[in-house]
Amino acid sequence: MIKEVKGQVTAGKGNYAIVVSRFNEFITSKLLAGAIDCLQRNGAADKQISVVWVPGACEITQASKKLVQSGKYVAVICLGAVIRGQTAHYDFVCQQVARGIGQINYDSDVPTVFGVLTCDTLEQAVERAGTKMGNAGADAALTAMEMANVMEQLS
Repeated sequence: MIKEVKGQVTAGKGNYAIVVSRFNEFITSKLLAGAIDCLQRNGAADKQISVVWVPGACEITQASKKLVQSGKYVAVICLGAVIRGQTAHYDFVCQQVARGIGQINYDSDVPTVFGVLTCDTLEQAVERAGTKMGNAGADAALTAMEMANVMEQLS
Protein backbone atom coordinates (compact mmCIF):
# COMPACT_ATOMS: atom_id res chain seq x y z
CA MET A 1 0.00 0.00 0.00
CA ILE A 2 1.29 3.47 -0.88
CA LYS A 3 1.68 5.84 2.04
CA GLU A 4 0.51 9.33 1.23
CA VAL A 5 1.09 12.47 3.28
CA LYS A 6 -1.37 15.22 2.60
CA GLY A 7 -1.69 18.40 4.62
CA GLN A 8 -4.97 19.65 5.98
CA VAL A 9 -5.90 23.31 5.99
CA THR A 10 -6.57 23.76 9.65
CA ALA A 11 -4.78 25.89 12.21
CA GLY A 12 -4.54 23.12 14.79
CA LYS A 13 -3.07 23.99 18.16
CA GLY A 14 0.19 25.55 16.97
CA ASN A 15 1.20 29.19 16.96
CA TYR A 16 1.70 31.24 13.79
CA ALA A 17 3.90 34.28 13.35
CA ILE A 18 3.25 36.88 10.67
CA VAL A 19 6.09 39.19 9.72
CA VAL A 20 4.82 42.18 7.79
CA SER A 21 6.62 45.08 6.17
CA ARG A 22 5.56 48.60 7.14
CA PHE A 23 6.80 49.93 3.77
CA ASN A 24 3.79 50.09 1.39
CA GLU A 25 1.55 49.63 4.44
CA PHE A 26 -1.54 50.59 2.46
CA ILE A 27 -1.02 47.25 0.68
CA THR A 28 0.61 45.17 3.41
CA SER A 29 -2.13 45.97 5.93
CA LYS A 30 -4.62 44.35 3.53
CA LEU A 31 -2.37 41.30 3.20
CA LEU A 32 -2.15 41.10 6.99
CA ALA A 33 -5.92 41.35 7.38
CA GLY A 34 -6.36 38.56 4.83
CA ALA A 35 -3.85 36.30 6.59
CA ILE A 36 -5.38 36.84 10.04
CA ASP A 37 -8.91 36.30 8.71
CA CYS A 38 -7.85 33.08 6.98
CA LEU A 39 -6.13 31.72 10.09
CA GLN A 40 -9.17 32.54 12.25
CA ARG A 41 -11.61 31.01 9.76
CA ASN A 42 -9.59 27.82 9.94
CA GLY A 43 -9.60 27.54 13.72
CA ALA A 44 -6.80 29.78 15.02
CA ALA A 45 -7.53 31.69 18.20
CA ASP A 46 -6.13 35.20 18.64
CA LYS A 47 -3.57 33.87 21.15
CA GLN A 48 -2.14 31.58 18.42
CA ILE A 49 -1.27 34.52 16.15
CA SER A 50 1.68 36.90 16.63
CA VAL A 51 2.31 39.84 14.30
CA VAL A 52 5.75 41.42 13.93
CA TRP A 53 6.05 44.66 11.95
CA VAL A 54 9.40 45.43 10.32
CA PRO A 55 10.45 48.57 8.42
CA GLY A 56 10.77 47.11 4.92
CA ALA A 57 10.86 43.94 2.86
CA CYS A 58 14.59 43.32 3.41
CA GLU A 59 14.06 43.17 7.17
CA ILE A 60 11.43 40.42 6.87
CA THR A 61 14.08 37.70 6.71
CA GLN A 62 15.96 38.71 9.84
CA ALA A 63 12.82 38.81 11.98
CA SER A 64 11.56 35.56 10.42
CA LYS A 65 14.81 33.77 11.19
CA LYS A 66 14.63 34.87 14.84
CA LEU A 67 11.00 33.67 15.09
CA VAL A 68 11.88 30.31 13.55
CA GLN A 69 14.81 29.89 15.94
CA SER A 70 12.56 30.61 18.94
CA GLY A 71 10.82 27.25 18.50
CA LYS A 72 7.47 28.83 19.39
CA TYR A 73 5.85 28.70 15.94
CA VAL A 74 4.65 25.97 13.59
CA ALA A 75 4.94 28.39 10.66
CA VAL A 76 6.04 31.93 9.84
CA ILE A 77 4.17 33.96 7.21
CA CYS A 78 6.18 36.68 5.46
CA LEU A 79 4.17 39.57 4.00
CA GLY A 80 5.41 42.56 2.06
CA ALA A 81 4.91 44.54 -1.12
CA VAL A 82 7.76 45.51 -3.41
CA ILE A 83 6.64 47.68 -6.31
CA ARG A 84 8.94 48.41 -9.25
CA GLY A 85 10.27 51.93 -9.40
CA GLN A 86 12.57 53.63 -11.86
CA THR A 87 15.81 52.18 -10.50
CA ALA A 88 17.33 48.71 -10.11
CA HIS A 89 16.59 48.82 -6.36
CA TYR A 90 13.43 46.72 -6.96
CA ASP A 91 15.47 43.84 -8.39
CA PHE A 92 17.93 43.84 -5.48
CA VAL A 93 15.17 43.88 -2.86
CA CYS A 94 13.18 41.09 -4.56
CA GLN A 95 16.27 38.90 -4.90
CA GLN A 96 17.37 39.49 -1.32
CA VAL A 97 13.98 38.70 0.20
CA ALA A 98 13.37 35.61 -1.92
CA ARG A 99 16.85 34.30 -1.22
CA GLY A 100 16.55 34.98 2.51
CA ILE A 101 13.21 33.27 2.94
CA GLY A 102 14.41 30.35 0.85
CA GLN A 103 17.50 30.01 3.03
CA ILE A 104 15.40 29.96 6.20
CA ASN A 105 13.31 27.13 4.72
CA TYR A 106 16.45 25.26 3.74
CA ASP A 107 17.99 25.60 7.21
CA SER A 108 14.89 24.86 9.29
CA ASP A 109 11.92 22.54 9.65
CA VAL A 110 9.57 25.47 10.30
CA PRO A 111 7.69 26.46 7.12
CA THR A 112 8.46 30.09 6.29
CA VAL A 113 5.98 31.19 3.65
CA PHE A 114 6.75 33.73 0.93
CA GLY A 115 3.79 36.13 0.83
CA VAL A 116 5.74 39.09 -0.52
CA LEU A 117 4.19 40.76 -3.54
CA THR A 118 6.68 41.65 -6.26
CA CYS A 119 4.71 43.81 -8.68
CA ASP A 120 5.51 46.01 -11.64
CA THR A 121 2.72 48.46 -10.81
CA LEU A 122 0.69 49.71 -7.89
CA GLU A 123 -2.44 48.41 -9.65
CA GLN A 124 -1.02 44.87 -9.66
CA ALA A 125 -0.33 45.11 -5.93
CA VAL A 126 -3.86 46.34 -5.22
CA GLU A 127 -5.30 43.46 -7.27
CA ARG A 128 -3.36 40.93 -5.18
CA ALA A 129 -4.24 42.52 -1.85
CA GLY A 130 -7.91 41.69 -1.89
CA THR A 131 -9.54 42.65 -5.17
CA LYS A 132 -9.46 40.89 -8.57
CA MET A 133 -6.69 38.38 -7.83
CA GLY A 134 -7.79 37.50 -4.29
CA ASN A 135 -5.65 38.18 -1.25
CA ALA A 136 -2.05 36.94 -1.28
CA GLY A 137 -1.96 37.22 2.52
CA ALA A 138 -4.81 34.73 2.83
CA ASP A 139 -3.10 32.47 0.29
CA ALA A 140 0.09 32.57 2.35
CA ALA A 141 -1.86 31.67 5.51
CA LEU A 142 -3.44 28.68 3.74
CA THR A 143 0.01 27.51 2.68
CA ALA A 144 1.36 27.97 6.22
CA MET A 145 -1.39 25.84 7.76
CA GLU A 146 -1.07 23.10 5.17
CA MET A 147 2.72 22.97 5.43
CA ALA A 148 2.62 22.99 9.25
CA ASN A 149 0.31 19.98 9.02
CA VAL A 150 2.56 18.22 6.50
CA MET A 151 5.65 18.84 8.65
CA GLU A 152 3.85 17.48 11.73
CA GLN A 153 3.01 14.28 9.83
CA LEU A 154 6.60 13.92 8.62
CA SER A 155 8.01 14.24 12.16
